[in-house]
Parts: sequence; structure tokens; C-alpha cells
Amino acid sequence: MNDDSDDGVPGPPQPSGARGDGSVRVVGTAHVSAESVDEVEAVIDEERPDVVAVELDEGRYRQMKGETPDDLDPGDLLQGNTVFQFLAYWMLSYVQTRMGDRFDIEPGAEMLAAVEAAEDLGLDVALVDRDIQTTIQRFWARMSLMEKARMVGALAFGVTDPRIAGVAVGVIAGVLLGPAIALFGGAVGITDAILARVTTGALVGVSVGALVSTLAAESDLRSVSGTAGGALVGSVAGSAVFLTGVGVGTVTGFLSPFVVGAVGSLVLGLLVGVGIGLLAALVMGATGIGLASEADVDDLEGFDPAELTDADVVTAMMEEFRQFSPGGAEALIDERDAFIAHQLVSLREAGFSVVAVVGAGHREGIERYLADPASLPPMESLTGTAKSGGVPWGKVIGYGVTVAFLGFFLLLAMAGVRNEQLLTLFAAWFLINGAFAAGLARLAGARWTSAGVGGLVAWMTSINPALAPGWFTGYMELRHLTVNVADIGRLNELLDDETRPVGDILADMLDVPLFKLIVIVAATNIGSIVATVLFGLYVLPQFFGASDASVTQLMLEGARESARILWATARGVLA
Repeated sequence: MNDDSDDGVPGPPQPSGARGDGSVRVVGTAHVSAESVDEVEAVIDEERPDVVAVELDEGRYRQMKGETPDDLDPGDLLQGNTVFQFLAYWMLSYVQTRMGDRFDIEPGAEMLAAVEAAEDLGLDVALVDRDIQTTIQRFWARMSLMEKARMVGALAFGVTDPRIAGVAVGVIAGVLLGPAIALFGGAVGITDAILARVTTGALVGVSVGALVSTLAAESDLRSVSGTAGGALVGSVAGSAVFLTGVGVGTVTGFLSPFVVGAVGSLVLGLLVGVGIGLLAALVMGATGIGLASEADVDDLEGFDPAELTDADVVTAMMEEFRQFSPGGAEALIDERDAFIAHQLVSLREAGFSVVAVVGAGHREGIERYLADPASLPPMESLTGTAKSGGVPWGKVIGYGVTVAFLGFFLLLAMAGVRNEQLLTLFAAWFLINGAFAAGLARLAGARWTSAGVGGLVAWMTSINPALAPGWFTGYMELRHLTVNVADIGRLNELLDDETRPVGDILADMLDVPLFKLIVIVAATNIGSIVATVLFGLYVLPQFFGASDASVTQLMLEGARESARILWATARGVLA
């Protein structure tokens, strides 16, 4: 018999019998099938093995037994890629929950039935699956940057209204397009006068839209639907101002040419990006791309759960992942086959008779390894943290920005730029980074103090790839938030409600502490990244001249002066 550890998790079985005389029977189950539960109980009762091995790790065993601690380590949620790994785990957990609701059975019920049957018969239980955190980390690391982008895009258009996804993609594209319009718009006829009209129209449109939305909310006007009505009226007002030019002189007299050009080009970029994104989304909606058809729904309604091969928490989207990323699928499926087979071979060689309860999708791979243990990869290659393959573009870009920032100020100093100018330029860097990071954090729901802390450190973290302003904002928020495992279940419940408007669901999701924390951290980091890009594309050309030629000239002069000093120093040392 095995001795349960003090925390209630089954320990390793005590050796018994002659080594090499054991046996393993693999039972493949459909994780959302009631028939699988009956089959598992019947096989265990019939075989009465020494050990019942289940496709669970310690964490999932605790969760299944209701022993999972509610507390989550906040630090893990704020560091590195852990947030993305958590989102991947949450996505898989959501799929599991939806499948359980669809087939009216708790996913993984056959694993719990196996554990309970073993306990009732006094049999040992062995947890033979790899830790899920290791699996998710290795899955994320094995995916290339393009594969991650493709997966996120497919999920966005697959589970969200294409119009919403299109607008979101358009906003991102618009923010990137804005600086290009500012720098090169003149070549295609976008003059300062046009940018002034766009800026004026945008200011009037936003003001009118906000006013109409507020009045509609206060008077409960059914003819004007809150924010949507305000956006419509604001768009009409802004368009009218752009066409007529009313108020342009007032705005250009009050705002500097730099602000007018920056706002105008950014608004134009957003309009173009959102327009293209919305058009693409409408085409997708009309053609059915990214939407479930009625035939698909009918097929799902008539689906026999017994035909499902594998749908546990890390393999429910097995085939989908394999299409996007062979490396990611290897971490999710193939490596786990080998890991489980290693555990079963060890039990068999120790002389135990074993009934192994695994997902049907793993059965073939496991039995192949059991028949030929020599083909098993080394255990060391299946555990531990995996490193991302290929070029680590995130680190390359991060350290590149750091070197460029330090080199930029050094070259300007060597070119003879006055200290006052350098201090002014640094102040602009500080303020722009702080404003964007703190502003987006506040929009995401952060407290003023939390947003302020993120804004204060944004200038430093944006040039240091080892830090992120979102970490500081997140740690400040954790003084007022308590995150726990129950938040995941709450998020799944909200996403499972198909009767409510998307806006209401999103608002309720932002009330869930775990989701709110992740959104605030992400918004702060995005704000700092956007500020860094806009600083280089907007501020520097305006600071040193009408184009980037003057900036380049100053840097070249600084490089020449640095080379001259180094050469003179070297000659003096060698002389």
C-alpha cells in the first residue's frame, strides 16, 4: 500500500512482488462521457489491481478532491510570460467547462470515479501525469511568435463577434498607422490644414458624443441608446466640422502645431484602421468565415460523447493546436504520452499490476511506449522549463531599445547639444511614458495611486527589458485586491452566458479581481510601449526640426566627435 502524504496527496506505492513481473492495462476514456465512468468502475472492480494510475497531477488531484487552496501567488501573475501562460490555461479550462455543460457531465468525472473506486477497494492510487504548469509553460515556449499571433487571432475571430474583433484589430493598426501619416502624409496630400480640420472635428465629436451620452443616461431616452447614440451623434458633429472647417482657427490658435499634427494624424490612423477592420469583419460575417454555421450547431447537438477521443483540460483543443503549432502540440500531447509511459513502466518493473485510466487520445501513444520502453525519450527531456526556440525577438527588441536610448543621448551630448535641451528631451520622454502608462492603467480600472506608480517608473521600464511598469501597478493594486482560484470559475460562468450583451459581460469580467489585475497590468505595459514608439516617431522630429534629417545629422556629428576623441585617446596611449 502507499502512504498518503500529510497533505492528502497519494504517495508512491510501496514496492511489492518480484521486479519485472508487473502488468499494465490502459483504459482509454472519453472525458465527457457518462459511459466512461461506468467502464472505469467496472474495469477496476474486475481487475482489482495493485495500483490505479490516473491521468492527473497533484494540482488537478487537489482540485478534483476539493482540496485546492484558493490563494494564488500574485507574484507569479505579474512576472514574465506567466500571465500569457495563465491565459492559455484559462482558455483550456473554459473549453473544458463548456464541454461539460454541453454533455451534462463534469469533465474528468471518470478520473474521480477511478480514484474513489480505488479508495473503496483499498487500492493504491498513482498520479502519473506531468504538472500542468510545466505543460503549459513548455507549450507556450515551443510556439513561435507567428504561431502565438495566429492562435490568438483564430480564437478572437472564432469565439467573438467578428465585428468586435475587427474593430479591436483596427484600433491597434490605427495607432501604428498614425505616426506614418505624421511623417509621410504630406507625400500623399495630407497637409497641415487637413490635420487641423481632423483635430478640430475629433475634439468636437468627442465632446458632443460625451454630452449626448450623459444626457441620454440621465433622462433615460430610449430613442438614443447611451454610448452608441452618443458615438453616432458625435461622429456626425465631428464630420460636419471637418467638412465646413468651423472652429479650426480657434483650435490651431490654442494648441501648438505639434499637438495639432499629432492628434490629427493619430485620429486619421484610427479612422483608417477601424474602417478597414470593420469592413473585413462585415465581409467575414456575410461569408460566414469565423462564425459557426447552423449545420455546425446541429452536428454538435447530435454529437455522441462516446465518440469524443480526448477532451481533458490540456488536450481539449489538441487538433486545433497541432494545426497551428507542431511544437506546441508536442508539449501538450506527445511529451505527456512519454511522461505517463515512464511512470507506468516504472510501476510495472516494480512488480505492480496496474490499471491506468487515461484519455483515449493518449492511449495509442502510451501503449506504443509500453510495448517498446527503449524508445522512450529520457525523462530529463520531458521535465523542467523549456526555452523558446528560434530568435528571442522580445529580448532582442527590448535590449535594442535600451542600447538605442542610451546611445541616442550619448551621441547628442557628443554633438554639442546643450544640457538644457537634453533635460527638456528627457522630461518629454518621462512625461509621455508616464501619461500613456498611467492613463491606460486608469482606463483599465486601476486606482489613481496604482496608475501613478506605474506612470512614474514607465520611463525607466520602457528601456529595461527586465522590468515592466505593469508589475509596479499590479503590486499596488494587490493591496486592495484578493485573487483566488474561484475567480477562474466565475470568469467561465460569465463567458458561458450567451444571452447577455458583450458589453455587460465585459463589465462584469472587469469586476472579477483576477481578470481586473491582468487587464490593468497589460494596459500599463501597452501604454509604455505605445509611448516609446510615439516618442521616436512624433516627438523627436518635432523637437529637432520638421523632419528626422536634423536628428540624424546631430547623431552623425556625435558619432564623428566620439570617434575623434577615441582616436586621439588611443594615439595618446600608444605614443
